[in-house]
Amino acid sequence: MTAGAAATQGAATLASTRWALMFGNFVIGCGVMVVGGSLNDLVRSLQVSVALGGQLIAIAAAVMAFGAPVLAAWMGGFDRRRLLAFALAWYAVGHALSAVAPNYAVLTPIRAASVLAAAVFTPQAAAAIGWLAPPDQRGRAITFVFLGWSVSSVLGMPLHAYIGETFGWRWAFALVAVLSVVGAAWVWRVVPDGVKPPPLDLGAWREVLTHPVLMAVVAVTALSAAGQFTVFSYFAPYYRQVLGASAAEISLLFGWFGLFGLVGNVVMSRYIDRVGASRAVSWALVAMTLSLLAWPLAAGVWSMALVIVPWALGCFSSNSGQQARLAIAAPALAPALMALNTSAIYLGQAVGAATGGALVASAGPQTTPSEAYAALSWVGLAGMLAALALSGWAARRLGHGHGEGVR
Repeated sequence: MTAGAAATQGAATLASTRWALMFGNFVIGCGVMVVGGSLNDLVRSLQVSVALGGQLIAIAAAVMAFGAPVLAAWMGGFDRRRLLAFALAWYAVGHALSAVAPNYAVLTPIRAASVLAAAVFTPQAAAAIGWLAPPDQRGRAITFVFLGWSVSSVLGMPLHAYIGETFGWRWAFALVAVLSVVGAAWVWRVVPDGVKPPPLDLGAWREVLTHPVLMAVVAVTALSAAGQFTVFSYFAPYYRQVLGASAAEISLLFGWFGLFGLVGNVVMSRYIDRVGASRAVSWALVAMTLSLLAWPLAAGVWSMALVIVPWALGCFSSNSGQQARLAIAAPALAPALMALNTSAIYLGQAVGAATGGALVASAGPQTTPSEAYAALSWVGLAGMLAALALSGWAARRLGHGHGEGVR
């Protein structure tokens, strides 16, 4: 094979792998969001409170948060084709079992076990594509794989909401199981054998965990996720109880949010290598902060549709930008950083969902829905402001240039 033919074949393999891993993240995103999208029917069907139903989000996020670095350390030497395909197969089984769970007590441990697949797939897919891609394409390749999360928000979240409101939450979980089977087969078919980013020894993990700038970047992810999920976890009941939205309007609001989430991630993928990852992430954080500031001003469905646009633009793009930011800052430590950053996403989700649930549960019996949910956006705003301040400090230490790093 000539050098030109080998290069063409390598580019084709990279492209097909990017698409398969992007679809895998789409499936993972659908599974992570299925509780939030179908929460209204889930709490009705299982006869639990909104606050208790929302804790499924917190429990799953906590499992993913602690599972991501532990599993990354354990599975560091595994072939990524087999590892990623198996993770999606596990996801399929878990969601199929969830769909037939008879009650909340049975659903909870099944849900916790299912999302271990998400703890594996998202960081290891990013590490794998970062290892395969040339250095000058690494940021774009990683953010492209993360487009799957944006697409899941465009299609999966509103579809879960519609299915949950129309047919029931069990059918939404069953859909995730089917999509997971498709994703596992696709990854197995196109991802090449032998993709094994170098496993990290204890010294490398120690370097990551004790590096103040790298850990500050990871903390930015946790703070922004906590700020968002204090409110995001309760979108569906908020839309229904406070705004009086119908099932169709709830679905449309989720779809609207997802559409702009996809736009934000596409823009991030296109320009991140040009403007620098730190600056791109800061823009995304500012956009989300603006939405949380304006949240109390939304008095109806249409005004809410305007308020959530900046949030959507920054939501998924900030996560993909953070992954690229870390991979560019310390390429040799990328597998550990991807796992820790994914852990931070889920830890923030757990803290945010639990905080929001506690705030809603603390409302007295005479409290109106508007009053019960009033504090969520202000607590979320505090988390976002903290993330923005810390991101600015880390950016000054890392620099805004292309490929500037700490190692």
